[in-house]
Amino acid sequence: MSEIEYITDIDDPRTAVFTRLTEAQLRNRLHPAEALFIAESPKVIHVALDAGYEPVAMLCEEKHIKGDAAAIISRAPHMKVYTGSRTTLASITGYELTRGVLCAMRRKPTPTVAQISKDARRLVVIDGVTDTTNIGAIFRSAAALGIDGVMLTRTSCDPLNRRSIRVSMGSVFLVPWTWIDHPTADLRKVGFTTAAMALTDNSVPIDDAELNAVERLAVIMGTEGDGLAAEVITDADYVARIPMAHGVDSLNVAAAAAVAFWQLRPRLER
Repeated sequence: MSEIEYITDIDDPRTAVFTRLTEAQLRNRLHPAEALFIAESPKVIHVALDAGYEPVAMLCEEKHIKGDAAAIISRAPHMKVYTGSRTTLASITGYELTRGVLCAMRRKPTPTVAQISKDARRLVVIDGVTDTTNIGAIFRSAAALGIDGVMLTRTSCDPLNRRSIRVSMGSVFLVPWTWIDHPTADLRKVGFTTAAMALTDNSVPIDDAELNAVERLAVIMGTEGDGLAAEVITDADYVARIPMAHGVDSLNVAAAAAVAFWQLRPRLER
């Protein structure tokens, strides 16, 4: 049975992982084996548990011990559980929006590009996207629309950022992901054709028959404002665009990703 400890002060050092550590401190680059992330709400926490993530500690309102948190506690008998009154815990930013349950969980080792791409047919590269909401939304679409893996350049936001996890509704735990340094070159080495999403003179619509017939395809998405770097576009095998009306030239990257994933999904008849 998990050990339950009561707190009366939100500055209690036992709860520092929830209240004082920054996202960078949680990632703990110097000691990756000790790196953590925070999952919010019972539903998201259960998704993480189902995906094999190890819970370390949980913070929840007292009323949830036998309510929303009960099933989580039963699944994690060695997890520390900290609880207190609603008044005590309400000072945590956004706490009341997460159904009163936060869980600190241990990160897994990051897989390699080769490991993720081994049996994959569709990948997405997230290049330089730093908005946590967009990252979470892209992962949610990737999980729903058949993307086999996500690669992120190191200028992109960490998928296990607390807000990214929340926006994705736990989808960041469903799709394997890793960091990538040279998207087009690294993916070409593992047998993938790349398609950069950009508006250029030589771009093809995403319903282009030749593009859709590619067996192993990686879609490269950039930021809505600056877009992809010129060298990424030049080095990609295809440059693709989403046909749009009324003179609109771009969509939010999360919306564009969902459209591209649906159109470019692998068909069973191929």
